[in-house]
Amino acid sequence: MSKKTLNKTNLTALGADALAELLLDVTKGNAAQQRRLRMELSASAGTADVAGDIRKRCATLRRSTGYVSWRKKGAFARELSDLIGLIRTRVAPDDPGEAFDLLWSFLQLAPSIYERCDDSSGTIGSVMSDAMEHVSDLAPMLTTDCRALAERVFEALQDNGYGEFDGAIPALAEALGSDGLARLKDLAQAVEAEPLSEADLARYDFVDDPEHQRELAQEARNRSACMILQAAADLEGDVDAYMARYSAKQLTFHTIAPDVAARLLAAGRANEALQIVEGALTQDRRTVFDTPELTQVRVECLDALDRGDSASEVLWEEFCQTLRVDCLRQYLRRLPDFEDIEAGDRAKSVALAHPDIMMALTFFLEWPDMRSAASLIEIRFAELDGNAYYILNPAAAALDGDYPLAATLARRALILDTLDNKRSKRYGHAATHLAECDASDGQINDYQTHLPHAKFLETLRYAHPRKSAFWSRV
Repeated sequence: MSKKTLNKTNLTALGADALAELLLDVTKGNAAQQRRLRMELSASAGTADVAGDIRKRCATLRRSTGYVSWRKKGAFARELSDLIGLIRTRVAPDDPGEAFDLLWSFLQLAPSIYERCDDSSGTIGSVMSDAMEHVSDLAPMLTTDCRALAERVFEALQDNGYGEFDGAIPALAEALGSDGLARLKDLAQAVEAEPLSEADLARYDFVDDPEHQRELAQEARNRSACMILQAAADLEGDVDAYMARYSAKQLTFHTIAPDVAARLLAAGRANEALQIVEGALTQDRRTVFDTPELTQVRVECLDALDRGDSASEVLWEEFCQTLRVDCLRQYLRRLPDFEDIEAGDRAKSVALAHPDIMMALTFFLEWPDMRSAASLIEIRFAELDGNAYYILNPAAAALDGDYPLAATLARRALILDTLDNKRSKRYGHAATHLAECDASDGQINDYQTHLPHAKFLETLRYAHPRKSAFWSRV
C-alpha cells in the first residue's frame, strides 16, 4: 500500500507534532471542528471536564435562536451526533448516571432545535433516535431510584411535542422495574381522573359545539397518559390493557388495527386478531390497500388459523391492486413447483394492464423485468407522469444500453413535463435529458410510432421558442 494513502497507519507515522499542526490548520475558521477538538482535550483531562463542557454546549444550543439553513443542517446534525458520541465513549464507561443525565438533557433540546430548522428529511430526528438508543444501552447500569425515574419520565412525556421521548418507557424498562412502571401508571391514571380545567377548554374555543370541544380537550389532555398506559401494558404483556386504551371506532383505523392485531396474534389469540383486521376492512378499501401492515397481519392470522388458501387469495388480491413486489413473492412461494412460473407470467400481464402506469413501472423496476418495463413505456408513453422524476430518472438509467428507445421515451416525458408546465428550476436537468436522448439516437434503429429524435427536437423548438433559459442550456 502506498505511503501516500490517507489511512490511520500513514497518518500516525507523521508524528504527534505534525498532526497537531495539521489539526490546527484544517480547523482554523471552523467553529464546529474547533469545539470538537476542545471537547477531546477536555475528555483527556477526565470525565468531569468533558461532561461540564457538554453541559455548556447544550446550554448554548438551548439559548440559540438563529435559523439553520439546509446548507448548514448537515454540519449541525454532525455536531449533535458528535456530542452523543462523546457522551457514549468518554462519559458512559466511567459514569453511566452522568451519561444518562447528559443524554436526557440533550433530548430536552429537541423543541429548540426543531424550531430552528426544517427536518423534513428526518436528519435531526435520526440523531434524537440515536440518543434514545444510547439511553436504552445505559438503562441496565443505572442506580437511580425507580420511582424518581418514573416521575422524571412522566414529566418529560407531558411536553413531548416532537416525539423525542416516545421511546423512553421501553428504553428504560429495566431501570424502571415493576415499581417504576406501577408509579408511572398511577401518575397517568391520576391525570385521566382530573376534571378538565378552563385552560384545557380554552385551547379549543374555536369549536362551536361545547360537547365536541370537551371531547377534543379531553383527548389532548389524556394523550400522554394513554401512551404511558399502553407502553406499560406492552411491557407487562397485557394485551387487553393495551386494547382498552382504544375506542371501538379507533380499533377500525388502518393505523391502529395492524398494531393491535399483531399483539393479539403474538398472544395466541388469532381469532380475535382476525376480527380486528376484518373490522378495519369494513372501512374504505383504498385506505386498506395503502396499509401493507394490515395485509401482512391478515395473512399471518389466516395462516395461524390453518386457512392458507385464503391467505394466498389475500396476497393475490393485494398484488392486483397495488402491484407490491413483496405480496407477489409471498404468493409465489406458496405455490407448488412449476405453478409459480405460470403465476409469475400472469402477474406480469396484470401489471402491464394496470390502470396506474407509474405503479406498474415501479413494479417492473423492482422485480426486476427490464424487458416488460421497456414494453410498458413504449406502448403507453402518453400516460407517463413526467413529474415523477423519482421513478423516470432511475428507469431511464436502468434501461440505457439494452432498451435505448424506452430510456429515451422516459427522458422525453421528463422534458415535456418540465417545459409544458414551466418548471424553470428543472431546465438544467431537462437540457441534460435532451443531450442523453441525442446520445441514444444512434442506437435506436426503429422509433416505432414515436417521433425520431430530430423531429422531436423540431417540435420542441416550435412549441417552446421563447424558453431561452432552457435553450441556452441545450
